[in-house]
Order: sequence, then structure tokens, then C-alpha cells
Amino acid sequence: MRLVKVILMILWMASFPLLGRAAEVAHAEGAKHEEGIPLHPVDIANIGGFPITNSMVVTWIVALGLIIFARLATSHLKEVPSGMQNFAEWLVEGLYGFLGNIIGDQMVKKTFWFFGTIFIFIVSCNWFGLVPGVGTVGWKEAGSSEIIPWFRGANADLNMTFAMSMVFFGCWIVWALQANGVGGVLTHIFGAKGNTSGALKVLMTVVFLIVGVLEVVSILFRPVSLSFRLFGNVYAGESMLEAMSKIVPSLAWLIPIPFYFLELLVGVVQALVFMLLTSVFTLLITSHEEGHGSEEHHH
Repeated sequence: MRLVKVILMILWMASFPLLGRAAEVAHAEGAKHEEGIPLHPVDIANIGGFPITNSMVVTWIVALGLIIFARLATSHLKEVPSGMQNFAEWLVEGLYGFLGNIIGDQMVKKTFWFFGTIFIFIVSCNWFGLVPGVGTVGWKEAGSSEIIPWFRGANADLNMTFAMSMVFFGCWIVWALQANGVGGVLTHIFGAKGNTSGALKVLMTVVFLIVGVLEVVSILFRPVSLSFRLFGNVYAGESMLEAMSKIVPSLAWLIPIPFYFLELLVGVVQALVFMLLTSVFTLLITSHEEGHGSEEHHH
């Protein structure tokens, strides 16, 4: 199943927690303990020199839950669906139709396996991070009152969001080359647009070469912007919930409730934004050259 393959690919990339190591080194060298939720995940185990962080544990739990759900929902397919099969078909058909209206039938057939999976995975991770106990249940360090949490919201870890962005970036390159070829991609980025002649054509060629360089920088920066956008919103939401619970300690169970339901909505919105941005980026690199090619064929 492609859902399983995409999730496993993301988990494999997220299992190299490089982005959090610098912060941990600085903390170990004498930096003061951060108030609130730390920016980097916490190591809770070490297997053969490989660190296991609390956010990695959450991604494994969510991934295992989705894989089991997918297997159960599709193990005994019925013509008239019910139960888990009915919910799974409703979810997949709804996402498929929604994406089809945006990127077109041909493109959605080719790429839905990725965009559908990424949406479901992000929503699941965001909502799991809101389960009571995530970020608060753990053990205390010896001689300290600090709690080391066993779990941390997966998308509140920059390693996770960056891994998803890099998986998309790899898929984006493959889809762009499949649709346009190497020459088509270079023409799309650096080629002069519009029908010009003479000195104006030379000027436009130079202008679009410069624009192409800026476009390359923008393309290379996309994984960073995608990962920081998702990480920033999820991390800010968790920090807000913690801050609300500390305003009046005696009402710590009551004050965060409205914000809790807001975060449920934000979890869906952020997954939708990530899916839409990545799908539109894909559409832009593929549809332009198709139209351009058909125009040349017509002439």
C-alpha cells in the first residue's frame, strides 16, 4: 500500500534528529532551561548509539495506528460499505474530489497517493498531540522537579516537518521531470515568456534568466518554508495551551478548553494548508509546460 510506503519514508527521514542536536548541545553546555515547551525534542532512550526522542515515539504510534486502520478497513471490502470501510471511503473520496477540483483529474490520479496520505498523517499527528498526557506524562530527573515527557507532538518537532517537506521535494522533482523532462524544466524556469523580437527579445531573455535564478532560490527554499510554517503553528498552539493552563492554577482544567477546540480546528487547517501548497507547487511545474507544448503543437 502506498500509504504505508509514504509514512515509512517520512519516518525514516525524521529518525535522523539533526536539527535538534545543536540546541541540546547548547543546553548541555550551560544554557538555562527554557520556560514552557522546549524547542527541541528530548531523548528518552538510546539504542546502539541511536537516540530515540519523545516526538519519534509519537510518530511511530500514529503511523502504526494509521497502518492498522487501513488494513482493517480494507481487509473485507463490501459493495455496500459500513463501519471503518465506510469512513475510509468517505475520507478518501472526499479528499480525491477536493484535490481533483484544484489540480485536475489527470494530476490527481498520479499524485493523490502522496497528498492524501500527507493530509491524513498530519491531521492524525496534530490531534494526537492534543491527547491529555502528551507532553505532561513522563518521569522526573534525579534530584530535580522537572518532568521528562514520554511523548511530544510530532509536528512540534522541526525534524518531523522538515522530513515531510524533503519527501515532497523529492517527489516534486520526479513529477516535474516526468512531465517536462530536463529541458522542459529548465525552459520553465529560465525560458523567456511571451512573443518578442529584436533587442526586446534579448532584454527579456536576460530578465528571465535573472528571474530564473530567483525562482531556483525560491524552489530550494520551499522545504524550509513548508517545514517552519507547520512547525511554528503547531508549536505555538501547544505553547498557548500550556500558557493558558498556568494563568490560574486552580482553573488549569477549565481555561484551556476553548483553546483546545480551536487547536483541533487548527490541526485540520494546517494539514490542509500543507497539502494545498504542495499540490499547487506541483501543478505549477507541470501544467505550464503542458499548455506551452500544446500551443507549439498547434502552431
